Amino acid sequence: MTAEIINLRQVRKQREREARAAEAAENRARFGRTRGERERDELSEARKKLLLDSHQLDPAADPASDNAPADPAPKSPSPKAP
Repeated sequence: MTAEIINLRQVRKQREREARAAEAAENRARFGRTRGERERDELSEARKKLLLDSHQLDPAADPASDNAPADPAPKSPSPKAP
């Protein structure tokens, strides 16, 4: 009976690959979403915000509104020192 020859370098590399794969699986479970999913959700939120902001009434455009900002008093030029 002959023993099976094992290349120790290959075994070590395979063990490291499996360890990295296990860590990656754990991270996927922990952090959950892919980059594409995050970008899709960010884009969706930006569209919702834009839609909502575009339907907002501008208080300065409504003359009957009491919330319209008052015009500030005109400033007189400050005297210059000689």
